[in-house]
Amino acid sequence: MTSPLGAHPSAAELLAWYDRAARRLAWRDAAPDPYRIWVSEVMLQQTTVAAVGPRYARFLARFPDVAALAAADWSELAEEWAGLGYYARARNLHAAARAIMAMGGFPTDSTGWRALPGIGPYTASAIGAIALGEPLVPLDGNVERVVARLFAIETPLPAAKPLLGRLADGFTAQPAMRARPGDFAQALFDLGATICTPRSPACAICPWREGCRAAARGIAGELPRKSPKAARTALHGVHFALLDEAGRLLLERRPESGLLGGMLALPGTPWRAEPWADAEALAHAPRTDLDWQARPGVAQHGFTHRDLTMRVMLARVPELPEGVPLDQATRSLPSAMKKLLPLL
Repeated sequence: MTSPLGAHPSAAELLAWYDRAARRLAWRDAAPDPYRIWVSEVMLQQTTVAAVGPRYARFLARFPDVAALAAADWSELAEEWAGLGYYARARNLHAAARAIMAMGGFPTDSTGWRALPGIGPYTASAIGAIALGEPLVPLDGNVERVVARLFAIETPLPAAKPLLGRLADGFTAQPAMRARPGDFAQALFDLGATICTPRSPACAICPWREGCRAAARGIAGELPRKSPKAARTALHGVHFALLDEAGRLLLERRPESGLLGGMLALPGTPWRAEPWADAEALAHAPRTDLDWQARPGVAQHGFTHRDLTMRVMLARVPELPEGVPLDQATRSLPSAMKKLLPLL
């Protein structure tokens, strides 16, 4: 296909490279099925391949199919997801599993997947291409980068997204892509992850080096351009560590909506822009009859557009039957809450 910006490079050439150089990833070890691809794509959102690999295998061992996932209590899924971040993904995964069981099985095309909770255009296209064989090009960050360089698109992201999407869709006119849409999508992912990398792309060994406009102009490392990031919001909170003599810690489950929604946490104040004075924070303590002592130091955690600074106050009681042993808390708490434990 020829676009206004020139011909698309050969899908057959990329697939031949993929056949030689494909990454060995856990979700590629078996014939692609919608459940495995769906779980892997949700896990990979905002998380690195290196971090997802072992967690993916552990997740499938605990929830081997959509029926097991739908039947699980939220607390089980929250525990398994702890440390992966972006916890709304897990809530949507759970809700979508139950919706799939209610409808009697998986959607048969990407349009049906798009209607499920938490399934956006990218995830629906990835499942459609890889698991269902639809001629779709999922547009993630790797694919955006590859396409921006192939056609030397200098319009900054996110404004360039519609154009990059149209250019990516141009590959669907090629018979080689249509014959192997799942492999083509994964070849694009691998090309962006291993050769057409954000910094210092390895253009000399790229299977598409001859047709890349950015490489020809010597600007591949500069693309895609990005608009200036919005200022990050600062948040502050105080959390309360109530421990007993057996080392058990009081935890609570956060509200379903908002940051860390539905996850286990130390009780605490709301998170807000202004720091909390001790006297003000103590009104939110789980028990106001105890001698709460402020611990030195702070814990800091970054969310997508927000930076959270937390302090911790400690109190002890002889016995806390409802408490959770510290080793279990370490496994079950999300990353932000784990950062409080060293302050104890």
